[in-house]
Amino acid sequence: MAAKTRAEARKRRHLRVRKRVFGTPERPRLNVYRSLSQIYAQIIDDVAGHTLVSASTIDRELREKVKGLKKTEQARLVGKVLAERALSRGIEQVVFDRGGFRYIGRVQALAEGAREGGLKF
Repeated sequence: MAAKTRAEARKRRHLRVRKRVFGTPERPRLNVYRSLSQIYAQIIDDVAGHTLVSASTIDRELREKVKGLKKTEQARLVGKVLAERALSRGIEQVVFDRGGFRYIGRVQALAEGAREGGLKF
């Protein structure tokens, strides 16, 4: 049976991605969620079930920086900040979990920003 809504379809795609993508302590999972107005990213250790690092457009220190930028530019900035925070915690390699979203636009910009910031995936 086909998914009834876009959100349900995304959830099903995300489950399909998550069958293969698993974050370990050595190589945690970089998870992305995008809403209509914001974008959120977390680096997660699935073994322990803990979020190690996170960044989003609603972070206190990022909120002012993203004002007036286009959404893709905001996403790139979130990716860079996430990479900085991850490197300061000793995380260099991650597996990318696009969260059921297509790898274009803001999701791609966040990934490229994280790569520019020094994360490897």
